[in-house]
Amino acid sequence: MRRTARLAILFVLVALALALAGGSGARGDAPPGATARCNDATYSFSQTRSGTCSHHGGVAQWLGHAPTSAAAAPVASTSVGATVRLLSPTRTSGCALGALPDRRCSPGAYYNGLTTSVICAAGFRTGPIRNVPVSEKHEVEAAYGMRPAAYGSTLEIDHIVSLELGGSNDVANLFPERAPGYHAKDKLENRMHDMVCSGQISLTAAQHQIAADWKALYRRVFGITPKIR
Repeated sequence: MRRTARLAILFVLVALALALAGGSGARGDAPPGATARCNDATYSFSQTRSGTCSHHGGVAQWLGHAPTSAAAAPVASTSVGATVRLLSPTRTSGCALGALPDRRCSPGAYYNGLTTSVICAAGFRTGPIRNVPVSEKHEVEAAYGMRPAAYGSTLEIDHIVSLELGGSNDVANLFPERAPGYHAKDKLENRMHDMVCSGQISLTAAQHQIAADWKALYRRVFGITPKIR
């Protein structure tokens, strides 16, 4: 009995040591400031749990001082209202593929029902709002001269005005964005959501600025140039 008990205790200690080592390794590999590792092995810098890793399959692991979540339950359903396009698209084909969306094709759009009070609510989640079918992704790819296909982690059909900032699923708010550009833009989107909810910038200003030139906005917010292809 004593030997069995000792073996059981030893097994528990080994398992605990392995678990701690695994967690420590994940945190050690994370870039500075990252608060979560996503299921596609990318990292999030969000300071709130709302929307964290929403573009990347959800959260695989919270890191370090993970953002806190409020006690409120997630919103069961959100009335998004109507889509408002920031500009009227003038082209539906021959769009220029680059680090920034071609505003002739993809000017950006938002939902007028996703106000500041809605997106900053403790229970707000982007998951129930996200609705970009494969057919719409292929429409965007074709407009930018690409072969409609699944490009894996090398490219994603990204929201110009992010869902965290009240962005719409409308085709005018989507563009093909290569890695690592969309990772940098995700970081900016999380920071802009925090800034809107803390009153540092209005939601309208955030929507227009990220749609006009997200790289320039990134430099103003973080003081460095984003890493893009």
